Amino acid sequence: MALFYPNSEQLTHLLLILRKTYQGVHSNQIAFPGGKLEPEDENLMETALRETYEEVGVPSESVEVLKELSEVYIPPSNYLVQPFFGVYHKPELFRIQESEVEALVEVRLSDFLDKSNLSEEKLSTSYAKNISVPAFKLNGYTVWGATAMMLSEIKELLEQVL
Repeated sequence: MALFYPNSEQLTHLLLILRKTYQGVHSNQIAFPGGKLEPEDENLMETALRETYEEVGVPSESVEVLKELSEVYIPPSNYLVQPFFGVYHKPELFRIQESEVEALVEVRLSDFLDKSNLSEEKLSTSYAKNISVPAFKLNGYTVWGATAMMLSEIKELLEQVL
């Protein structure tokens, strides 16, 4: 769930999470709240809302889902991800799921849209060494891979209407 919300000064922010460090391909990476489809979920939008509640404490009924974004395939984990664009109009304090989320990364919309925060990085991963990837520099973190692909689509959509 790409979740946008106003902070206490009424400035729009985008919520990302820093994943915990663990034995896995997405360890210690910046991501959106989300996870896999569970049997109780009626559809992938419900999955995104449920996972957003579980990981950061945002009640499903408090999120206005505005758009389904493009699916993104993630080769290292062999997942096809269906992201959604949502707004949390009247945010309350976030509550992280400590077993999965290391920290919240609250990005100002103006920083997200700032072209100087786009870059190309050379990174090494569990499946490739010294590769060039498009990335965002946000709040001191390098955001790349599937999350950067989703951010690129969101940025393009926002630039069309702002």
